[in-house]
Amino acid sequence: MDILLIAGLWLDGSAWDDVVPALEELGHRPVALTLPGQGDGAGSATLRDQVATVLAAVDAAPERPMVVGHSAACTLAWLAADARPERVAKVALIGGFPSGDRQPYADFFETKDGVMPFPGWGPFEGPECADLDEETRCRIASAAIPVPEQVSKGTVRLEDERRFDVPMLLVCPEFTPAQAQEWIDAGDAPEVTHAKHLEFADIDSGHWPMITRPVELARLLAAATADA
Repeated sequence: MDILLIAGLWLDGSAWDDVVPALEELGHRPVALTLPGQGDGAGSATLRDQVATVLAAVDAAPERPMVVGHSAACTLAWLAADARPERVAKVALIGGFPSGDRQPYADFFETKDGVMPFPGWGPFEGPECADLDEETRCRIASAAIPVPEQVSKGTVRLEDERRFDVPMLLVCPEFTPAQAQEWIDAGDAPEVTHAKHLEFADIDSGHWPMITRPVELARLLAAATADA
């Protein structure tokens, strides 16, 4: 199956370097996307530009792909399901929940000079980065790409109710499926609440399993294609 991989904030397609060969060994066709303004060399980009890149990859896939979003990019994967409900076979959301209609995409941290730089590890201390050693932290931080302000503060637009028919896998890294279900039941993730075909998968990792548990993550994603 074609599997489109979208990393979260400050990351480019290289975040999936260890996941891609593992998926290929399992017989799939993974494509790690590098988004406008996050690794393509562009000085600026908008949320619309990033959505367009994801949709172009969906349209270019020879078969209906599974779209995988990590962290904030869970929203990009869900926007693809909204724009192409008949083309997206499944969405897999790793360590995050999609933003709702008319909400900001990822306005989480302070912006400066038109970008949102990586804020350091302070905001992520705890379960999110418990499995990152100092060397890996330094490597991620040094490669972090500031996110254009027009991306982070871009407004999410969801229009097609058929997105809720697209099967959804929620991959739970630093939280458990039980915790995720509690948040969903409490109304904290309305887009997930309305998904008609929702399943969970647990992975024993922090927030960046593509870096710390790439083979295990690849196997989990491959297994999710069985009913897609």
